[in-house]
Amino acid sequence: MWRDSLQELKELHIPRTYAMKSLTKVWQTELCVFSDASTRAIGAVAYLRTLDENGQTAVGFVLGKAKLAPLSEPTIPRLELCAAVLAVEMAELILDEIDLKIDAVKFYCDSKVVLGYINNESKRFYVYVHNRVERIRQSTKPDQWHYVPTEHNPADHASWGIPASQLASTSWFTGPPFLFKLNQSPSEKSNPFELVDPELDVEIRPQVTSFATQTKMTTLTRKCFQRFSTWNSLLRAVTFLIHVVRSRKMDPASQSTKCSGQHKPYTPDELAQAKDVIIKSVQRKFYSGEFTNLDQKKDVPKNSSLTKLNPVLEEGFIRVGGHLKHAQLDRDEKNPIILPGNHHVCTLLVRHYHEQVKHQGRHFTEGTIRASGLWIVGGKRLINSVLHKCVICKKLRGKLEEQKMADLPPERLNTSPPFTYVGLDVFGPWAVIARRTRGGHAESKRWAMLFTCMSTRAIHIEVLESMDTSCCINALRSFFALRGPAKQLRSDCGTNFVGACNELKLGKEQQQETRMQRYLSEQGCTWEFNPPHSSHMGGVWERMIGVARRVLDSILLQSKSSHLSHEVLCTFLAEVTAIVNARPLIPVSNNPELPFILTPATLLTQKVGAPAPLGEFTDKDLFKSQWRQV
Repeated sequence: MWRDSLQELKELHIPRTYAMKSLTKVWQTELCVFSDASTRAIGAVAYLRTLDENGQTAVGFVLGKAKLAPLSEPTIPRLELCAAVLAVEMAELILDEIDLKIDAVKFYCDSKVVLGYINNESKRFYVYVHNRVERIRQSTKPDQWHYVPTEHNPADHASWGIPASQLASTSWFTGPPFLFKLNQSPSEKSNPFELVDPELDVEIRPQVTSFATQTKMTTLTRKCFQRFSTWNSLLRAVTFLIHVVRSRKMDPASQSTKCSGQHKPYTPDELAQAKDVIIKSVQRKFYSGEFTNLDQKKDVPKNSSLTKLNPVLEEGFIRVGGHLKHAQLDRDEKNPIILPGNHHVCTLLVRHYHEQVKHQGRHFTEGTIRASGLWIVGGKRLINSVLHKCVICKKLRGKLEEQKMADLPPERLNTSPPFTYVGLDVFGPWAVIARRTRGGHAESKRWAMLFTCMSTRAIHIEVLESMDTSCCINALRSFFALRGPAKQLRSDCGTNFVGACNELKLGKEQQQETRMQRYLSEQGCTWEFNPPHSSHMGGVWERMIGVARRVLDSILLQSKSSHLSHEVLCTFLAEVTAIVNARPLIPVSNNPELPFILTPATLLTQKVGAPAPLGEFTDKDLFKSQWRQV
């Protein structure tokens, strides 16, 4: 239907001239631009209005534009504002291209909300409206904008659309009728236009009210100092305050003291002046009575805390007196400045000098404070208090906290046969002689797997030739053959342990039926793993590994042979097992009626005592049988 209507454009004729008479003879020329918007499109149209000497008015079509509304579906006021921006851009284009002198440019809009935005002088808008209003007022003035009713706005045809057959009968090419009158004023309301419901308009920012605060304090008080947590920040703040006050009191024409707002790093002289101001403020506030007496050349009151210091007043500071007046020393060394120890400024000073000596002890900090020319009354007590609260000092020299021991697992408390609940781990390695060659010998590594009973604390050690899953399984089978079946195995998440568990199908989630699985299911054996990175949960076997290592190290130290073989290592580890299992489980009693010693070996074999040596051997036996070497 729309395509068929385009055939009607053949009958449409647009005059090429702006007016029927020559434009060089007109008395006044005006450019009138109309804008309108709807939910479908935005549009603008411009007309050239001329007035000749006889008072006759002519209106000619200049330019018209229309754009589709954005897909984001803005509100109608936003669309009307976009149409106004389009009208301004069209006017700028016409003024640049037309070869005529335009006496006035007028804009017409049927939205009082947009006219209120353009004429606003008191409110602030959000970004969307602000940017477009700024664009409009960049090229136009508010008094150029006028209100036109919707029925008299020719741009309404562009925003709502019209069939091509009816275009010639509209005011799109001829302009509205009021332009032909001498006094074209269709507006129902004269400028300036007010905002429409500014309290309910979501495009207007809420009004922020600021109040000026006037303070009656003329000096720096303790409350002012307590707002700062470091001496450097307090020093910079007071330096900045002095700079601002000085720039306001001096001659405004002086460029050297004028505050430009960009403050460079403060000089040492400015920081020293700020330090003097802070110290004088503290002294005059805390030692007001002493300051008055010293200023009048009188002694301080006898009940004053400064009596023993023999204070003197020099250059506005209360300093420590003494008998070193003629000494060739610096004034800060002879007469330090007195400060009260219970003031917040002194706390900041102690923290500052304590950080300068890199958090050393009270002696270092007190010496640095005294070297800087300060005498803090009750300084030792204050320094101890600051060091006691210093977090870094606690990290450096604080007592290590101890973890509270958790409850023992149920396996440690059950009454069960030996090696029913077992914990295991691997330790090593040791270099052993694998085979002898003509040029020497080849070495390989051996590891040891330690099994410990959860209830009797006995151990059992098996030697491993490698750390793979196969050797781990062989060690488990040897252990089961010698010590009997176990109900539960517990270890960390070692790779070989996890692989052996998967191979033997000891996990709770392993359901594949094999001969080993059926055997272990009948025995009721499972394998539990501690959480990763939780070595503290394996203290039962870690402690036994430590004891076994120390025993084996002692045996190897006493051994004369410099090379180990597989058989020798197995023998040593068997003796380590016997020695560790012969240790007392409870303190040895001093009661002669209780000579019995409870050991893991006693619970395993019902025998008391360690195995006796096989005989006496000398150095000559090193060259005989291997068992004699061991």
